[in-house]
Amino acid sequence: MTRAYRSTTRDERARATRRTVVATAAELFVRDGWTATTLDAVAAAAGVSRRTVVNAAGGKPALLSLAWDHTLVGDDEPVPMAERPAVARILARTDPAGAVAAWVDMVVGVQGRAAPLAAVIDAAADVDADVAALRDRAETERLAGARAFAAHLATLDPDLDPGPVADLAWTLNDGTSYRRLVVLRGWPVDRYREWLVTVARCSLLTSRRTS
Repeated sequence: MTRAYRSTTRDERARATRRTVVATAAELFVRDGWTATTLDAVAAAAGVSRRTVVNAAGGKPALLSLAWDHTLVGDDEPVPMAERPAVARILARTDPAGAVAAWVDMVVGVQGRAAPLAAVIDAAADVDADVAALRDRAETERLAGARAFAAHLATLDPDLDPGPVADLAWTLNDGTSYRRLVVLRGWPVDRYREWLVTVARCSLLTSRRTS
């Protein structure tokens, strides 16, 4: 019993350390950029040794990958996006327009967290093969999510064509519009959300089957 307790405590401490290291790395990547954020810099900012950083998360590309994964869902819980409450709220809607609004809520939440780090990944992917692979994985996962959402919309309205719907959802969810309108142009998030709901409904719910 004592050994199990000690093991659980040790695991919890290791996870807490990893969480701190990854969160610190994410802040430095956004603030200082990919090149300037070294393992030593992360260790110093997190108040741990370089060895602890490596043991907790791996090398620099692994740190960025973990930071990206944690940022997307908002925590380090081992729960995939498909099982998150935001997705459950989308699936609970029985009307297409309501489902789109719930999807936009999820998208805006993700974009708000991920937009700064996504810009880092885009820039670093041109100079680091591991980061390029991370960007490719992120795009693949985002497309899979768009296809799942399109399939759900098609169950609510069988006349919708899920292929174009998925492509459009994937495009609207790439974070570019958030970075441009909210980050660069200073739009309030609520205004951006209202705009995205309007654009998404007009785009997704009018993509009808042609035969």
